[in-house]
Amino acid sequence: MNKILAFALLLAAAVAAGCAPAPAPQAPAPSQAPAAESGVTAGKTAPRITLESLAGGAVAAPVPGKVTVLNFWTTWCPPCREEMPELDKFAAANPAVAFYAVNLDEPAAKVAGYLRDNGYKMPVLLDAGGGAAQTYRVRSIPTTVVIGRDGIVKYRKTGPVTASELAGVIRGL
Repeated sequence: MNKILAFALLLAAAVAAGCAPAPAPQAPAPSQAPAAESGVTAGKTAPRITLESLAGGAVAAPVPGKVTVLNFWTTWCPPCREEMPELDKFAAANPAVAFYAVNLDEPAAKVAGYLRDNGYKMPVLLDAGGGAAQTYRVRSIPTTVVIGRDGIVKYRKTGPVTASELAGVIRGL
């Protein structure tokens, strides 16, 4: 009797759950690539941000049709300070790349003084309030994100990067 009751309950659960086979997934049409999900990891569509440039004016990133590099940093972070000469060298040597050093929540005067004192010329965006860092889920600095011409995140690294490392990533795009 217990076996019959158990079988009846199992059968009822299967019917209630809809045990019909799932429809086969449809492949995208050959001329259509599947859209990438939005996100902040490799393979995802990069979120769009707009920040104030240290030089003045609003800047939107990523830049459509250009490889874009975002490097999140602060003046007080030792690994950030370590990589600054490399980033400045990379930005100067790669004018076709939209490179932005995104400073996290420091006063513009402090950032400008740090750059001036060290002779850095790279473009800097100011993330006042940290909204861009939240959007890109920056949990540790420095964090560097490379976005392809198609707007897809191609590379992400937490920790210092070198000019040659970034050049290698860009060369592979």
